[in-house]
Amino acid sequence: MIRFYNSLSRRLEDFKPINDKQVKLYSCGPTVYDFATVGNWRAFIFVDSLRRYLTNAGYSVKHVMNITDVGHLASDMDEGQDKLEAGAKREGKSVWQIASDYTAAFKLAAASLNLLPPNGYEGKHDSFARATDFIKPQIEIIQQLLKTGYAYQTDQAIYFDVSRQQDYGKLSGQSLADKQTAVRSQVVSDPAKRQPQDFALWFFVVGRFAKHTMRWDSPWGAGFPGWHLECSAIIHATLGEPIDIHTGGVDHIGTHHTNEIAQTEAAYGTPLANYWLHNEFLLVEGAKMAKSLGNFITIDDVKAKGFEPLALRLFFLQSHYRSQLNFSWTALQSSQTFLRRLQAWSDLQFQPQLGHKASAAKSYNAVLSRVNQALSDDLNTPVALASVAKLPELAEADGVDTAAQKILLDQLEDLFGLDLSQRQDLDSDQKKLLAKRESARRSNNFPLADELRQQLAATGVLLNDTPHGAIWSRAG
Repeated sequence: MIRFYNSLSRRLEDFKPINDKQVKLYSCGPTVYDFATVGNWRAFIFVDSLRRYLTNAGYSVKHVMNITDVGHLASDMDEGQDKLEAGAKREGKSVWQIASDYTAAFKLAAASLNLLPPNGYEGKHDSFARATDFIKPQIEIIQQLLKTGYAYQTDQAIYFDVSRQQDYGKLSGQSLADKQTAVRSQVVSDPAKRQPQDFALWFFVVGRFAKHTMRWDSPWGAGFPGWHLECSAIIHATLGEPIDIHTGGVDHIGTHHTNEIAQTEAAYGTPLANYWLHNEFLLVEGAKMAKSLGNFITIDDVKAKGFEPLALRLFFLQSHYRSQLNFSWTALQSSQTFLRRLQAWSDLQFQPQLGHKASAAKSYNAVLSRVNQALSDDLNTPVALASVAKLPELAEADGVDTAAQKILLDQLEDLFGLDLSQRQDLDSDQKKLLAKRESARRSNNFPLADELRQQLAATGVLLNDTPHGAIWSRAG
């Protein structure tokens, strides 16, 4: 039985999808006003791992991820400047160019981390659901909320009236009274708001937003949607409510996801999602990594320091998604070293001279069984990887059953996405050098053997002499 920690119930629950072996999965994606930080990537790698596991477990997963390319203000409480407008001003570009550039950068980085593209929607650009492609569905939700009395209009915006929602805040466990206390000290730009915690569904291009570039016509006047609305509209248009799983970071619980639930349930009278899964923060020196704090690191920073993007992926998988994780270059180096060991073990598939005992295949099956058992328990990737880490040691003891190893590698690739099954054999020239070197070694021509070892090293191939012959690995 698969179990997940459901943020809505605040306990571990057996996973029971709505439709047997079909899973509807939605993930909050990036706001494309700048490069995604490695803290952002923790959330995206988490949901990718979740999807991979469910697919490997036999479920057909329909996954939708949005891209926020309009309406995300600096504050989740509808205050401050639109982040894309700020990005355009920073770089001297149009907001449309900012959105295009950083969407492209996100997709490129996602590919380097082996993230599976969303498969539950196909738009005019790609399979990501952009907020600006769902303006009409967002307007339709607002119309429904106005009709049922859950929304109201001021001169500046249309707001959701949170006082109408009796169980508002059930996801966070924070009562409306508690939230009123929390926001009381904040500056509210619209004095006509009934409560400070009411959230915007639609901003009119007046006052502070009179020069807002992104704007659309609506039944109430030109404007643009509030940030929280897009996810509800996209889910309604692509997956339909309720969905099985909604994911995001813990920072979304108190406001963004709470508001998603409120507007969807008010508009359609049905739950938004049955399971809410949230990943914890990535910390830097004990503080949350954030652009606003100036302590953020990007994929380009990781690569500039000589690390593989997949080492970062492995770094995240070595910690449980619900545990806070402190980032350091030393910790990332440990993950890269671990990745190198797994790559060297994978390369043994091309070296049948190792031979194997009958126990090798049984060892692989035992490892895979422990991996699946760990992943079924709230996606416990660190425990799963602890079993995977034993594979190089098992090779030393039992040799390698190359046929069984290839089957295991395919399974591990499906689950972890570390490219271990995509490793390449030596090229023909390297194989010739290796054969000459092995012949020289057997003939006790050690000077020639050393020379050929150096030639192989120059091509990135390192050798380890064993009783079975020379075992090669690729230099890091």
